[in-house]
Amino acid sequence: MATPFRARAAALIAPLLLGACTTLPAISSAIAPPPAGIVSAADPRAEAAGEAMLAQGGSATDAAIAIMLALTVVEPQSSGIGGGGFFVHGDERGTVETLDGRETAPAAASPQWLSGPDGSPLRFDQAVHTGLSVGVPGNIALAAEAHRRHGKLPWAVLFEPAIALARDGFAMNQRLRASLVANAGFATNDPVARRVFTGPDGQPQAVGSIIRQPELAATFERLAAGGPSAFYRGAEATALAERVRAATPGGNGMTAADIAGYRARERAPVCGTYRRHRICGMGPPSSGGIAVLQMLGQLERFELGALGPQSPQFWHLFLESQRLAYADRELYIGDPDFVSVPVAGLLDPAYLARRSALIDPARRSPVSAGRPTGAPLAALGTHGEEQGTSHFSVLDSAGRAVSYTSTIESAFGSSLMHGGFYLNNELTDFSFVAARDGRPVANRVEDGKRPRSSMAPMLVYDPQGRLLMIIGAAGGGTIPVQIARSIIGVVDFGLSAEQALALPLVMEVGSTIMIEQGSAPAAALSQLEALGHGNFAVRAAPVKANILLRTPGGWVSAREPRMAASLGTTP
Repeated sequence: MATPFRARAAALIAPLLLGACTTLPAISSAIAPPPAGIVSAADPRAEAAGEAMLAQGGSATDAAIAIMLALTVVEPQSSGIGGGGFFVHGDERGTVETLDGRETAPAAASPQWLSGPDGSPLRFDQAVHTGLSVGVPGNIALAAEAHRRHGKLPWAVLFEPAIALARDGFAMNQRLRASLVANAGFATNDPVARRVFTGPDGQPQAVGSIIRQPELAATFERLAAGGPSAFYRGAEATALAERVRAATPGGNGMTAADIAGYRARERAPVCGTYRRHRICGMGPPSSGGIAVLQMLGQLERFELGALGPQSPQFWHLFLESQRLAYADRELYIGDPDFVSVPVAGLLDPAYLARRSALIDPARRSPVSAGRPTGAPLAALGTHGEEQGTSHFSVLDSAGRAVSYTSTIESAFGSSLMHGGFYLNNELTDFSFVAARDGRPVANRVEDGKRPRSSMAPMLVYDPQGRLLMIIGAAGGGTIPVQIARSIIGVVDFGLSAEQALALPLVMEVGSTIMIEQGSAPAAALSQLEALGHGNFAVRAAPVKANILLRTPGGWVSAREPRMAASLGTTP
């Protein structure tokens, strides 16, 4: 699938495009989506909610919103209306737009928000289960803005599957129960959570038990009838602010004005090319789209298809490229409304060529952030990562695509509940350190600011301009790595959707190289050591991705294959 290396020797990196992507001519030979459309989500019951919208003639946006609402019920540990997300919309003409529904810090937040009385940074566990961690939720505003632009069905209809799931109940699956057990210290701290998810013995309900959430059903009914203003204004906003403020040390925190002032924002997508495939995703405050494009751009000069996914040489190159991309990410990415993010410089072909030249095929090399054009003098910070996250992809019968990643940050978010749903702990994605050596950290806390994210919902178009892939993932800092390796799997290795998702996770985290147990790279540690890598941690992969992929036989839907067993509801 790759062109010969010699033919590319003079042009290491294909051109990268920034900003609103140009519209390409429609391709008449594009394979049409299924009659009603196609969906991929982390839970089959949420998939069914999206499929129900498509069956009623709804758009991809209608289906995506219904999935997000349903996931609030059946996957409460991962995402929901108490959090936020990023929304990427595209069509067969190549028009792409992105909406930012990331949570915001309250007006009371200052750069010292995550510091103790003595000015030293709080520990993560000192902040996460308090109001200090809760940002103004963005998912309902994001859904409303997306629906205004691209919805076809009435707003209230989108809530019907979620209301039914919450009111009538759903069967506890193995995955949710395992998450409740693993997070027993806080997942059921809230009285409503204990009533819903635990039995008389205080232990999580058994697999197969029917879980009913009347408080959440009532919240959905109010939002369905009243629209987004029922969430962001009036009694609901006041009660939400009071719930967060009561859990905030000192009682100084979120207000109804913070909630009323929230807006979902349109952002310029970041787009680039890899082996003539056009790839578009979310720009800042997400670091994910930039990181994916940087990794692919830095790797394009190598003949990856000839190496194959079994090759330690490939995984060495992949590790080196992600190390370079993540060094830039840590230093430069933040909320573009507050900091100058050098997006054009980070994606400039000449800059990526210089970064790619630092990759030595024969050995591991020292890595530090580069100096792209427009780079400010910034300092490194410290922060948490999204773990309570879910992705879903939708294609409708008209060829409109949605790639939507939603999060509440940690598993079960802050553990605080309101209206039957978990509230995010997204503010722990900010740096706990505001400045170093007199230089501000790009991702420091500020009033109204959105924390940096790793989420990377993306669309991929083939060399003929046809929509090829709708992809995204969960898993915090692993997200860009999951997306990049899946795109390489399809484009370079010719893998199917499920095979691409099943590729191993190989990633450097701090000073440790995390390698998925049982994988080819795990069996090749000696070869990786010979290339200069070390300090391996071989363990299960914390990954969760979804793909819709166009194949010669038509569109196919795939979810993370490692999750298959955990989705069962049989004891």
